[in-house]
Amino acid sequence: MVALVRGVHGLNGALRVEVLTDRPEARFKRGATLFREGSDVPLHVIEGVPVADGPGWRIRLAEATDRQAAEGFRAAYLEALVPAERHADGESWLWHEVVGLPVRGRDGEELGIVSDIYRVAENDVYVVRGPRGEFDVPAVRDFVVALEPAGGALVVDVEALDLPPVRPPRPYRAPRPRKGDAARARAAADANPAATTDAEGVAPPSDAGSPDGEAARPADDAPGAAAGG
Repeated sequence: MVALVRGVHGLNGALRVEVLTDRPEARFKRGATLFREGSDVPLHVIEGVPVADGPGWRIRLAEATDRQAAEGFRAAYLEALVPAERHADGESWLWHEVVGLPVRGRDGEELGIVSDIYRVAENDVYVVRGPRGEFDVPAVRDFVVALEPAGGALVVDVEALDLPPVRPPRPYRAPRPRKGDAARARAAADANPAATTDAEGVAPPSDAGSPDGEAARPADDAPGAAAGG
């Protein structure tokens, strides 16, 4: 990113921008090419001057020559092609082409994705989030092995970056009994002793005999029965 459009100045479509680059004279000079974030359509600078009474610059684009057209750029980020010498593979890319790329080590280890990019002095810095946490990768040859946004990945030198080791997953620990669980279990047992006895394998007392609960009477002709009278 080289600029954030903060507002519109005048009727001729001038954009008042917040400067996000260390080289505004080169980025906003007449004939420079910019891009709206997320777009590959080039925007051509026809004028760029620093604001005399405050921070920022005023730039005019060939694609926005009146105030109405300029309003469409309000709050938009503007990008510029990064010089080739900043990248290890000798090519230039826009930031939105790099954000979201998978990141791998030389040995193929998956390190995460590029989640953001920021600039320090003349160098871009890629913010990577993955299994090793969040870490920065300066876009210089010492750390970047290859950069292939077109269906590829960002390959980095893990040893040169001196990344922390992958944190092993925490072992599973069974939840500790809550305070009062044992007391509640004892109270439940005291309130229902029959259920506790059954659980211990001792049958509860019951009436012996017929299914109706009456004691069985001996038959009149049972052997050994005493004769009447």
